[in-house]
This record gives sequence, structure tokens and C-alpha cells, in this order.
Amino acid sequence: MKALLETIKGCTLCEPHLPLGPNPVLVASKNCKVLIIGQAPGTRVHATGIPWNDASGRELRRWMGVDAGLFYDPEIFGIVPMGFCYPGKGKGGDLPPRPECAPTWHAALLEQMPHIQMTLLIGQYAQNHYLGKEKGKNLTETVRNFERYLPEYFPLVHPSPRNTMWQRRNPWFKDQVVPELRRRLSRLIT
Repeated sequence: MKALLETIKGCTLCEPHLPLGPNPVLVASKNCKVLIIGQAPGTRVHATGIPWNDASGRELRRWMGVDAGLFYDPEIFGIVPMGFCYPGKGKGGDLPPRPECAPTWHAALLEQMPHIQMTLLIGQYAQNHYLGKEKGKNLTETVRNFERYLPEYFPLVHPSPRNTMWQRRNPWFKDQVVPELRRRLSRLIT
């Protein structure tokens, strides 16, 4: 695992497309129990090299019911985004994750993490990649029917402040999904 992580951290595969240059951000351990697959780092995460080190990360940890110390314990949580580097700014926010990362690196990483008991699929890119034709017609339907994908996958909306309106329109998320996420994580990490 150590050699693989060093290789990934040195990756320059999509360097010409990265406005801030390559800086792969991920956390993985052969012993982790829960894998978190999100989209791609934002500018703050790019600058610090710490995954989910922003408002979205604080909200995700709140949903999960874990503090930062537990969240960043690689023996418990692996953090592997769909794109490892900041992809740049788009019209309505950050650009989608670069398409090279997941096909190039995810299989090798997963092979090195045999103890994963649940994978959180955060956002449409992770859900499209891992659920394929099994996903719902849209992100809302996939997340609403999260139980369908358990125990292997737990699909979630992205915890970005940009999704506050989505959460207001879908109160079932905080009433049903978040408590079940906490229950399942509590069983896995205690």
C-alpha cells in the first residue's frame, strides 16, 4: 500500500488540465473499514493536502456523527475521491473530477483495502461510477433509496453548502438517511 500511495501522490497523468498543478489528495490504509468516495478536492483541500478540510467536510462529519480525529484515522476511514486533484473552476462551481483518476487508480487501491465493510458514495460522479445501471434516475432517487445499495454502498448527496436548498426540499434526508448513516457507522467503527 505504501508504494502504491507514493506512486499516486507522484501522479502527473492529467497535469496539463489542472490549473493549480497536480497534488493528489487521498488517505488509504490496508486496514480501513469504511471508504469515502467523493468528487475532487476544492482549492482549500488542494492547498492543505487534507481531504474534506472545508465546510463540506465539517458537514459530512456532522452527518456521520464523528469528530475530525476519528474521521482522519486511516485505520478506520479511507478517503479516495473520484479525481485526486483540484480540477479547476467551472460556470457553477468546480469542474467535474478528471476522468483519468478512478479508472487508473481505484481498482489497485481497492485491492489493497480488503477490510472495507461499507463505501460512502458522495455525489453523482461516485454513484455513476460504482452503481452504474443500478443507480436511480437521478441523485435524489438514488439517495432516497439508499437501503437498496446496503450494506456495500451508502449513497449520499454532496455535503456542500451549495446543496442547502436540496436538503430543504428533501427533509427526509436529515430525518431518515442521516440517522441510518450514523447507526451503521457506529456499528462499524466501535
